[in-house]
Amino acid sequence: RTQSAVFGGLYAYSGANTMYRKEALIDVGGFRQDRATEDISIAWDHQLNDWLSVFAPEIIFFMEVPVTLKMLYRQRKRWAKGGTEVWLTNFKKVMLHPFKHIGRTIIFIDQTLSIVWSIFFCISVVLFAGLIGHYVYQGNYEQIYITFTFSFVFICFEMVAGFFQLLASLIVDDRRRKLKYLLFAPLYMLLFWIVNAITIVTTFIPAVKTILGYG
Repeated sequence: RTQSAVFGGLYAYSGANTMYRKEALIDVGGFRQDRATEDISIAWDHQLNDWLSVFAPEIIFFMEVPVTLKMLYRQRKRWAKGGTEVWLTNFKKVMLHPFKHIGRTIIFIDQTLSIVWSIFFCISVVLFAGLIGHYVYQGNYEQIYITFTFSFVFICFEMVAGFFQLLASLIVDDRRRKLKYLLFAPLYMLLFWIVNAITIVTTFIPAVKTILGYG
C-alpha cells in the first residue's frame, strides 16, 4: 500500500493473486525461468519497461502460510535469494538512471540497505558471541553485564520503532479489524528480522552464482 501510494511502484507482485495484461507479459519476454521468485522479477521487469503496477487494497484473498519455523525459513530463503537476484540484475539499470523513476530508486536503495544491514547483523552476532566467550574465559562478569545491558537497550529501540510501524499498518489495514494481532508484535518482529537477515546472508552467494549462470 505504501509503496504504491508514496513511491508509485511495487517491489513485488503478490504471487498468489495478481492480474496481468497479456501485452505487458509479452513486452518483457514473459516470466524469467532462472529466478527463485518470478513475482519479484516480473514486477521489476515491467516497471523498468515503463508499465504501471497498481495495488488494489479492497481485494481480499486467502493463501497458505508457513505453520512451522522450518517452513517459514524455507519460504524466506527462497524469497531472499529471489530478491537478491533481482537486486543484482537491475543494479546497473537503476544506478544509470536514478532520477527516471525516483520512487523505484528509493525502493532499490531500501533493499540495498537491507542487504548491507543483514550482513552487518550476522557479523555482529558472531563478534558478540566471541566477545562474551572471551569475557567468560577471563571471568569478567561485570563486563558481561555491561555488554548485555547495552545490547538490550539497542534492541528495545528497534522494538519500539517496529511497534509503531506495525501499529500504524494495523490501524490503516482492513478498518482496524486486525488490531488484535498487536499482541504478538514483539515476538513477530524479533523473529521476522532475525530470519530475514540469516536468509539474505546464506543465499547471497547462490544468488550471485545464478546471475553469473552457474545457479
